[in-house]
Amino acid sequence: MSRKAAFVYHDAMSRHILRADHPLRAVRLKYTYELLDAYHAFEDENSALVEPRPATEKEITSVHDAEYVEAVRSFSRGERKYDPVRFSFGAGGDNPIYEGMYEAALLSTGASIVAAELMDGNRVNVAFNISGGLHHAAAANASGFCVFNDPAIAIRQLLDKGLRVVYVDIDAHHGDGVQNAFYDNDRVLTISLHESGMFLFPGTGFVEEIGAGPGTGFSVNVPLYPYTDDDTYLWAFRETVPPLIAAFKPDVLVTQLGIDSYHSDPLAHLQISSRGFGDAVRELAGMGLPWLATGGGGYDLGAVARCWTLAYGIMLERDWPDEIPAECREKYGWERLLDSEVPAVVPENVRQEARNFAEKSVESVKQLIFPTHRAG
Repeated sequence: MSRKAAFVYHDAMSRHILRADHPLRAVRLKYTYELLDAYHAFEDENSALVEPRPATEKEITSVHDAEYVEAVRSFSRGERKYDPVRFSFGAGGDNPIYEGMYEAALLSTGASIVAAELMDGNRVNVAFNISGGLHHAAAANASGFCVFNDPAIAIRQLLDKGLRVVYVDIDAHHGDGVQNAFYDNDRVLTISLHESGMFLFPGTGFVEEIGAGPGTGFSVNVPLYPYTDDDTYLWAFRETVPPLIAAFKPDVLVTQLGIDSYHSDPLAHLQISSRGFGDAVRELAGMGLPWLATGGGGYDLGAVARCWTLAYGIMLERDWPDEIPAECREKYGWERLLDSEVPAVVPENVRQEARNFAEKSVESVKQLIFPTHRAG
């Protein structure tokens, strides 16, 4: 039986501009939609293009403090009733205030809630919100380009329905905001594979961060060395993610599919190719769970469009032709969906150091986490 997939999107998601020189460019969402449309993805009988809706204030405050939500609304209107610095906003930093910020954040968050609602009654097997995955936002402040934490809010909706949730985050940056939201909760298993906080924002996500109270053993971190390649990344993924999910026995899979792990991404240092990314997504698809997928980081815009297009094809169990359709090839200059190879720029001694680092991370996870779940 074919998998039914929903793609939650509206062009309004791609129109806001954080700042002229800001690396997070919402237009990447439009590029992804256009590439999928060029592949006729939304004409597939098992594919549904679903419109989002803005999240309600009640939904937002299931994770965020009411005063913070009001401050975001006020900033978005151009008001200055609050000190922006108090909530980690600043004109020249990661989190600028921009016109329509509140509305854009509500729509992105609402899209993840719509994806969660599509899990009801098995209407679809997987729903993908590429505008989501804003995993750094904290309860009372913005962080790392993220205003509202849509994965945490969507997970909260699923918990309210009595479901057990596993959250898997493959962004290059640690999923700190989602981890913190459920750090003492044993109904959510969070797993994050990321470039180590020793080298990259947000400076967290070490193996020793394993949860607290009832949630001890339910926060899992697999930090990786800069320049980790496909082989080492996928080895670390397969050694940790499938056995932990099998042991936890969740009702729903929620993922953050950031592609700032890509080898040419300007903000991180991992060396993952589109093929490696696709293989990780296939591992997730193979779990056979109801699946809410979100986007996340990704600052090489062509890589974002190609990799998320690849991911939606995997969700649909469709293999897109490797040659990019003519309209997108001519408009954007993209030639192939898949990389022929990752440029061989990493010295062998660095590759080996990355492998050794990953092996230590995996071994520590097996020592600290696996006994809680009787995994492995």
